[in-house]
Amino acid sequence: MGTVLVLGYGNPGRLDDGLGPALAERVAALAVPGVEADANYQLSVEDAALVAEHDAVVFADASVSGAEPFSYTELEAEDGTSFTSHHVDPRQVLYLAQTLFKSRVRGFLLGIRGYEFNEFDERLSAQARQNLDAAAAFLEQHLPTVPPVDGVGTTG
Repeated sequence: MGTVLVLGYGNPGRLDDGLGPALAERVAALAVPGVEADANYQLSVEDAALVAEHDAVVFADASVSGAEPFSYTELEAEDGTSFTSHHVDPRQVLYLAQTLFKSRVRGFLLGIRGYEFNEFDERLSAQARQNLDAAAAFLEQHLPTVPPVDGVGTTG
């Protein structure tokens, strides 16, 4: 059995943008052997070192217009020669982990549908909390293995 990292990112101070960190907090509370959870406001190139230490990473983020209650897809590493220090895509973090650290880590994106992003408050909307519950239940069902991609999407 390998190790899985759940890396949630987003700004908890901007309502539903905090869905990624909220999911990471839920996963950490499960204390599943072989599963690590971490959270950041945004992804950075430095995350590649942490990602490289695992067999798989599930990037968790709020989705502004994605599937309800969440979407889940496997990622392909992508050279991020155009990234900035203020915005790094999960595919670029995966690429850096594989290239710089010779890691064979697999990457997945779990996008949790959010609805309210335009105010500054540390809370989730009611519907976003329901979507978070569905995403957390999905991960809990499958961890410590990587959840399969087939048949996942709008049904959660």
